[in-house]
Amino acid sequence: MAENQLGSQQVLYLPEGANRVLGRDAQRINIAVAIAVANAVKTTLGPKGLDKMLVSDLGDIVITNDGATILNEMNVEHPIAKIMVDVAKTQDKEVGDGTTTVVILTGELLKGAGELLEQAVHPTTIIKGYKIAADKAIEILDKHSKLLDVNDDATLTKIALVTLGSKNIGDDSAKLNMAKLAIKAIKQVTEKDSSGKASIDTDFIKVEKKAGGSINDTELINGVLIDKEIAHSGMPKYIANAKIALLDTALEIEKTETDARIEITSPDQMQAFLKQEEQILKEMVGKIKKSKANAVFTQKGIDDVAQHYLAKEGIMAVRRVKKSDMEKLAKATGARIVTSLEDLEESDLGYAGVVQEKKISGEQMVFVEKCKDPKSVTLFLRGGTQQVVDEEERAIVDVIGAVSAAVKDGKYVIGGGAIEVSIANDLRNFASEVGSREQLAIQKFADALEAIPKTLAESAGMDTIETLVQLRNKHRTKDGETMGVDILNNKIGDMAKLGIYEPKKVKEEELVTAGEAAEMILRIDDMISSRSKSPSGPGAGGMPPGGEME
Repeated sequence: MAENQLGSQQVLYLPEGANRVLGRDAQRINIAVAIAVANAVKTTLGPKGLDKMLVSDLGDIVITNDGATILNEMNVEHPIAKIMVDVAKTQDKEVGDGTTTVVILTGELLKGAGELLEQAVHPTTIIKGYKIAADKAIEILDKHSKLLDVNDDATLTKIALVTLGSKNIGDDSAKLNMAKLAIKAIKQVTEKDSSGKASIDTDFIKVEKKAGGSINDTELINGVLIDKEIAHSGMPKYIANAKIALLDTALEIEKTETDARIEITSPDQMQAFLKQEEQILKEMVGKIKKSKANAVFTQKGIDDVAQHYLAKEGIMAVRRVKKSDMEKLAKATGARIVTSLEDLEESDLGYAGVVQEKKISGEQMVFVEKCKDPKSVTLFLRGGTQQVVDEEERAIVDVIGAVSAAVKDGKYVIGGGAIEVSIANDLRNFASEVGSREQLAIQKFADALEAIPKTLAESAGMDTIETLVQLRNKHRTKDGETMGVDILNNKIGDMAKLGIYEPKKVKEEELVTAGEAAEMILRIDDMISSRSKSPSGPGAGGMPPGGEME
């Protein structure tokens, strides 16, 4: 119960069981929770990062080193921990990669802020310093970035391989194959807008997975894979040079919108009624036949009688296809989604070289392949176990995000911790020019950036202090700005020669998101949990005492 004093009068203004943490205590707890969350994912960073096994309440197992997935599955309860989860989600949504880095960076910024708070530096001074530092860091990042030629497959492959480097999926040849498939998929769906700038809608790269086979069986389908079976056993299972009709209407007798009752008084009337229904369905199939379509995909149902007539006409049909898959089919085949059979014409049809039904791991799936310049494609992932294909899916989504961000932005930077050390050095030089106390926060921002190469060195079993000192010294030399942590050889090396490239957009998003999250958390000096105590103990389900994560 929170209380206050007004003269000699005691004032109660929160319900019994409410929990309140004020001032420096609130800031300490918030910072401690953020650091704890960052430490939880820290060991997963880099090619030698370790995986986490997460077991849900139902016993479902997830094995991954993807930052966003780990935080999402951790089921954290503290409000600050939830903010850290949102930080990872935002990064994942915006650019698809860099989720672990952004969480580590946020934790380090708050750790530095905590040290300044202990030195009696006011939170608003730290926040202002961090804002100045973040703006300057983005400016420095742009200065160190390099232009990317979207037709340079070698550079795009290197960017993709860096993203895949930390994923525990297959050997180097399998990763190279996945990288090439992802790049090919991105290039296929890339469209140019009126100004000539690349426009990529990654929603049109469908990722379908099925346990079985090996990672090397993963393939790119120039079309769409539909996880459905053909509606009728009598329909053809394979059609070459398919003319495809996409329908958003049911091939069934529709019920009347108003209540109606039909009275049948004799068997003849019943027979005539059934015959009329059959005739209506036959006419529907006739309209499809007239349009010269030989493959039909519909979002709605198909009556058994209609299925029979379609099979008789040699037309393949798939029913109850998801709306998102229909849109992908339209993009891939060039067909127009028709809402009424009356409007169906030959010009509305799409084309695919092959439409066929295949049995994969005991389940029937329909492959719409060999489309002409499809603007929607499918990456079909295979792997030995469900856990493998799940991790493969997370990896390929990260690669698609990273490579498409690089293609859209047209710039990349040197990875392996090199860009962070470059920005940190330039920020320290800039801080000395800032006369006010904000320079202390700018220096802490620089220190936070260096946590990335330190974490990479730590995951490789290298001496972190020695590695950081060597990197700082190298970056002060004329050609030293490309030096980073060569994790595979446990030493510092030239990242440009090793081909360790990362999208500039991913790094920019990390700086912006981490900076804004740290500033928001630093503004909090009072936490009030109005939820009553539950039978399971004090603080359960709300804000745990001491700010601990449960």
